[in-house]
Amino acid sequence: MECQRLSLPPLTAPGEVVTFYSYKGGTGRTMALSNIAVLLARRENASVPVLMLDWDMEAPGLHHYFEQHEERPGVLEFFEACRQQLERFRLEPASRHGSDEALAQRVLDAIDWQQYVVRVDEGSPLYLMRAGRFDTSYSERLAQMRWDQLFDACPALFRCFADTLAAHFRYVLVDSRTGRTDSAGICTTLLPKKLVVVFTPNRQSLEGVDALVTRAIEYRRSHEDEQRPLLVYPLPSRIEMGDGAQRAEWRRGDAQKSIAGFQPMFERLLRVSYGLPQIALDSYFDEVQLQQTKTFAYGEQLAVRIDQGGDRFSLTRTFEAFLHWLTGGYFPWQSSREIHLLAAINEAQNALLLEPGRAVALPLARDLGRLGELYRKDGRMAQALDVLRQSVEIRARMLGEEHVDTLAAKSGMARLLRQLDKLDEARLLEEEVIRIRERLQGGEHPDTLAAKACLAQTLVLQHDHVAALHLQDAVLASYTQLLGAEHPLSLAAMDSRAITLLQMERLPQAQALLDTVVTARTRLFGAEHGDTLHSKLALAQALVRQGELEGARQLLEAVLQVQERRLGMDHSATLDTRDRLAEVLARQGDWAGARQLYENQVAARERTLGLDHQETLMSQRKLAEALLRRGDLDAARSVQEQVLEVHARLLGEDHLDTLHSKKQLAGTLQQQGESEAARLLEDAVLSGSDRLLNGRSGGMPRPQEESMLDGARHLQQTILAERATEPDTLGSMIGMLQDMIEREQYHQAGELVEHLKPCLLRPGVPGRLRKRGMGQLKRLYKQQGDLAALLALQEDEVLALEGALSEAGIGQR
Repeated sequence: MECQRLSLPPLTAPGEVVTFYSYKGGTGRTMALSNIAVLLARRENASVPVLMLDWDMEAPGLHHYFEQHEERPGVLEFFEACRQQLERFRLEPASRHGSDEALAQRVLDAIDWQQYVVRVDEGSPLYLMRAGRFDTSYSERLAQMRWDQLFDACPALFRCFADTLAAHFRYVLVDSRTGRTDSAGICTTLLPKKLVVVFTPNRQSLEGVDALVTRAIEYRRSHEDEQRPLLVYPLPSRIEMGDGAQRAEWRRGDAQKSIAGFQPMFERLLRVSYGLPQIALDSYFDEVQLQQTKTFAYGEQLAVRIDQGGDRFSLTRTFEAFLHWLTGGYFPWQSSREIHLLAAINEAQNALLLEPGRAVALPLARDLGRLGELYRKDGRMAQALDVLRQSVEIRARMLGEEHVDTLAAKSGMARLLRQLDKLDEARLLEEEVIRIRERLQGGEHPDTLAAKACLAQTLVLQHDHVAALHLQDAVLASYTQLLGAEHPLSLAAMDSRAITLLQMERLPQAQALLDTVVTARTRLFGAEHGDTLHSKLALAQALVRQGELEGARQLLEAVLQVQERRLGMDHSATLDTRDRLAEVLARQGDWAGARQLYENQVAARERTLGLDHQETLMSQRKLAEALLRRGDLDAARSVQEQVLEVHARLLGEDHLDTLHSKKQLAGTLQQQGESEAARLLEDAVLSGSDRLLNGRSGGMPRPQEESMLDGARHLQQTILAERATEPDTLGSMIGMLQDMIEREQYHQAGELVEHLKPCLLRPGVPGRLRKRGMGQLKRLYKQQGDLAALLALQEDEVLALEGALSEAGIGQR
C-alpha cells in the first residue's frame, strides 16, 4: 500500500535529539517518553514539531500509546534502505565517495525519510517513526540487521541521520533498546545531544546506567569525530510515594544496608564525567521523581491527557518540572530556584530594552541580587560577583549611591569580595557603607552595627587583629546595651570576638567567651542548633590549642553525632568535624579510634568525590598512618600502594605528591624487613627530587614553585640524613650544602645544616669528610655573619674530637 507522504519544512534553527535509555525493562521509559512528547508538542500554541523514534525494535511498544496503528515502514525499513544504498555506492570508484560525511549524506539524500514518519495527533505536530512494519518477516529481517557492520561501512551515517531529523523537528525523542546492545550504543552514544537515563531504585538498574553513561561520555571525549557535548539527565521512575523511609534510603543511601543511593551515585558520576569539583542534585531530585500510581500501572495510558489538573500529586506536574531542565538547556545540578530567577531576569532584561524605567529595573536588580546570593552559597563565586555588580549598578543608577537598598547591595558584594580574598576592595566598600550609614542612620543603628561587624571580619583576614577587636568590642557593647547580653545578635558578636581572640593566641579569653556563648545558645536554641554547633567547634579548637584534648574530644564527638544524624555521613560539615576528631584521637594515642574515623572518611570521600580525588587520597594517607601505629603493616602497605598508584597515574612519577607517597611506602617496607625494596623506592625519590630541583616548573606561580622545591629538598635531606652513616651519602649532603651556599640559598642551607651537623659530629666519620663538611658549615655561618653559631660549632667540634680521643684511649687500654 502506498504510504501518504508528509511535507515537513526545515526549521530556522536545528532541533535537539534526546535519547531515553533504561538498562532494564519495566522502568516506564516508553511511558515517560510518550508523555513528554505530548507536552512538548502542545507548546507555543501546539506549534512545536516533535518526532518519536521507536528504536527498541526487539520489544516495540511506543505506537500503543497512540491511536494511529497503521502498518507502515519504520526505523528497521529505513536502515535496510540505507544498507542497500551503501552496497550500491560501494560498487562505484572510491574517489566518488568523498569524505565519510559526504557518503552518509548521499545515502540519506537517496532515501525519502518522510515516508517512514506518521502523524499521531491531529491536534498538535506530534509524529512517530515506528520500529518497523510488523509483518511475518519482521523478526527475520531484524536478526539480519547488523548495526555494527552498518556503522563500520559508514561511521557518520547515524550522526548525519540525527542531523537530518533535527533540521525538521524541534525535538527528536529516541526510545532506545535496553541493556548493552549495539543498537543501544547507537542511540545513547552516536545520536543524541541529551541523554535521559530512566531507572528504578535497584542495584541492577543503577549499575547499568552508571556503566552506560560513563562509556557514552568517554566515547565522545576520545573519538575525534564525536567531539560534541552530551548532557545527561537522570529520571527516577516508578517511585513508591507511600513509603518515605525506603524512598529516602534509596535516594540518599544507607551505609548500614549497603545501599549507595541514586543521588550520590549520579552526583559522583556527573562530577567525574564533566570534571567539576562539586555538584548537588538536591533541587533536581526534589522535583523529578516519577511516582508509581495505580491508574497508570496497567495498559498504555498517557497521564498528561488524563490528569490535566497538574496539582503537586500528578505525574503531569512532575513531567513539566523535568522539562524545565531538559528543554531550558539547564544542567541537573542547577537548582529550580536558579532556573526561575534566570527566566525572570531574562524576561526583565528584554522588557527593559523596550521600556526603560524603575518599574522594570528595580525588580531586575532584586532578582540579580538573589541570583548572586544563590551563586555565592553554591560556591560559584565569579558568576556571583558578576550579577551582584549588575545589581549594585542598577540600584545606584535608579535610587542613588546612598539609598538603603544600594547600601545593602554593596554590603552583599563586599561579603563576596571577602570570600574571594579581594580584601582591599572589600574593605574600601565596607568603610564607605559605614561612613554613609553613620551619617544617615546613626552609629548604633542595627544596619550600621552589622556593617561594622562585616568590616571586622575583613580586618581579621587582613591580620589587622587589633583594629578588628576594637570594632568588635564596640559592636558587642552596643548590642548588649540595646538588646541585652543574650540576644542572638549579641551572642553572634561575642562569638566573632572570641574567634579573633583565638587567632591572636589569647586562648584563655577566647575559651571563656566561647563557654558563655555555648551555654547561652544551648539554653536558647537547643544543643543541636546550627549556631550552637558552630560555637562548640570553635570551643573545641581553643581547647585543642591549649592541650585540653579530652574536653575537645567530648565536644567534637557530640557535634559529629548530631551532624551524622541530621546532615548525613557524607556532608562536608560532617567530614570536617570527623577529620578534627580523628586528629584529636591521634594526639591522644587512641589509634584504634582514629583508624575507625579515617576508614569512615575514606568511604565517604570515595562516595562523594571519587577514588582519585585529592581529599580522598589525603584521608587514605591518614588511614595508613593509623594502621601503622596499630602495627597493621600489611593493611597500611595496601593503602599506601593504592595512593601511590593514583598519584603516579594522575600526576606523574616526579610530582612531589608521588615522591611523598613513595617515601611513606618505603618506610613501611623497611619496617616489614624488605630493605632492598625500600632502598629502591628511596633511590627513586632522590632521583625524582633531583629532576625537580634541576628543572623548573614553567608556568607555575612562584610561591607554589618555591613550596614544591622546598618539599623536594626536604625529602632528599630526610633520606640522606637517615643514611648519613654511609660516606657516599654524607659526601652528597656536603655537596648539596656547598651548592646552596654558592646559590645564596641560605634558608634551605640552614635546614640542611640541621640534618648535617649531628652527622658530622658523630664518632667514626672519616676525617677527610668531617674536615670538608665543617669547612662548609663555617663558610655558611661566616657569610651570614652568625658569630654565635660559628663559636658554638667550634666548641662542638672540640668536644667531638675529645670524645673520639677518649674512646680511642679506652680502646688501647
